[in-house]
Amino acid sequence: MAQQSLTFQGVKSVEQVNKITTALMMLDGVDSAEVGRHGADIDGRAKRETLINAIEKLKLGIKVS
Repeated sequence: MAQQSLTFQGVKSVEQVNKITTALMMLDGVDSAEVGRHGADIDGRAKRETLINAIEKLKLGIKVS
């Protein structure tokens, strides 16, 4: 199992954190995701590009790196 970290800019609310958490956990290959206002730690086999795309599809106006 691989671990990946993402960094966020612009997350301002718990609602946004919850939406990101749900989007990541629904992806095939994600075993767990710990999400906060400044980033996320994800365990599983999902590709980094897939994780970022899932967050960007939410159109929350945040930057993910």
